[in-house]
Amino acid sequence: MIVSGIDVGSQNIHIIIKIDDQILSKETALAGIKKADAVEALYDKVLKYAGISKKDVERVVATGSAAKRVLFANGFISDVAADARGVNKVIPNGRTIIDVGSEEARAIKVSPDGKVIDFAINDKCAAGTGTFVEAMARALEISVEEMAKMALDSTKSIPMNAQCAVFGESEVVSLIHQNISKPDISRAVMDAVAGRVGAIVRIIGLERDVVLIGGMAKNIGFVHSLQNNIEMDIIVPDDPDYMGAIGAAEAALLGVLE
Repeated sequence: MIVSGIDVGSQNIHIIIKIDDQILSKETALAGIKKADAVEALYDKVLKYAGISKKDVERVVATGSAAKRVLFANGFISDVAADARGVNKVIPNGRTIIDVGSEEARAIKVSPDGKVIDFAINDKCAAGTGTFVEAMARALEISVEEMAKMALDSTKSIPMNAQCAVFGESEVVSLIHQNISKPDISRAVMDAVAGRVGAIVRIIGLERDVVLIGGMAKNIGFVHSLQNNIEMDIIVPDDPDYMGAIGAAEAALLGVLE
């Protein structure tokens, strides 16, 4: 059975094409303003890579904050349920899932069969997300990748108190004027985001194994800070930003929508 899982977030689109347990193709692209058009264009590309046509796909399930923009979807699944199913497929021992994307962070507690037991989501603020890190990197005039690596070279902990991106940029500029090194400022940013994410996770309670997914899972500086904050090892799967799409594809295979 050939199915597709499509995750449409505020910033990025991820698409998976599967035949049973085998991934035929996968691809990601920026969502942009015209998300429906972007989904169509990316879907055509993924189908081409898989060597199939639209009529070969028996079921399409969409997830994400803009899932309804997938006009050709056969059904929809919530972000939380998609994360749970995706992680359960890839890392069956995962019991606590932390998903940090560009504009949202959430923590999910799951059962051994991938069912959602409890979850918590951050308030509508960029402070605990990838958008905050991107803004701070711009203030430092470096890339996010450089910032992530620099954070690991920090020699001291600097508190950062800003609760939003606007005040955060002002605080970064102030630290620069105090001649605080870029590695130490980078670590301060990662520690600040990790602190807010850690607070969300503690609402549902930590249980091993802890799995980190979403775009921020690729940020090595953030991963290090979050491990220190929650005082637990964190598993980062391959392609952590595809977990929602994988979960949607699993729901498509099983014919289960939540």
